[in-house]
Amino acid sequence: MVVYAAQGDAARSMALLWRGTADEQPKPGPKQGLDLAAVVTAAIEVADAEGMAALSMRAVGQRLGRTAMALYTYVPNKNELIDLMYDRVLTELPVEYDLDEGWRAAITMWAEDTWEFYLRHPWVLQVSQARPVLGPGEFTVLETTLGLLFATGLDTELVRRLVGALSQYVRGAAQPIAEARQALVATGQTDEEWWFGRSAHLGEVAPEFGTRFPLLARLQEGPEEDRGDTPYLEFEARKTFEAGLAVLLDGIEVARQRAGLGLGFSPA
Repeated sequence: MVVYAAQGDAARSMALLWRGTADEQPKPGPKQGLDLAAVVTAAIEVADAEGMAALSMRAVGQRLGRTAMALYTYVPNKNELIDLMYDRVLTELPVEYDLDEGWRAAITMWAEDTWEFYLRHPWVLQVSQARPVLGPGEFTVLETTLGLLFATGLDTELVRRLVGALSQYVRGAAQPIAEARQALVATGQTDEEWWFGRSAHLGEVAPEFGTRFPLLARLQEGPEEDRGDTPYLEFEARKTFEAGLAVLLDGIEVARQRAGLGLGFSPA
């Protein structure tokens, strides 16, 4: 399920993102015991607990003990609500990182924080990046990431490309774990049950698998790593994330050397 943000009225959405209800005219009648912030918080809680598919104005209203119609006083519809949810939840991410140990350590910490953020709020991964929300939370995340990349000393044009490459890498690396957790809820079957059930049949229907696909078979060579209680797919995805991030950061170091920036820590 892919959700495209910024599908509501542009002027209304941008006003809500940047000014909340500051531009709203007071409404007649008794003061309401509800506000926009509470509606957005409840919507995030619904998405965290039940996924994006379960998000509706009715579900949010039920969490607040209100009817869906009562919410329209604060937000026009679900489209604008998703924009507000997405931009708000991004404010959980840190905005500053210590560069005393150099850009590489700081970017690694940023990647770790962002990875954990996606796993706390997997529904965020369903909000398409094709059309950004253009809210303050989104721009703050971008500003923080740019600060870390400019600390490498690389030129603006390359930093412009690297911010997208790193952001999309971390997002994509978190996706398999988020989907595996959702698959368990949707199917009632663990990763191990699914994989072992099918791999047993694969041996029967394709006994020549190792000969036909020798490079795939090669990946299975070597001792099996101890993953403790971590589910197989999560363990593998985590190892893949760490290895891929290290290679990307190695590439940034090579780019710095080519630019004559040398080895070692770069100044903050």
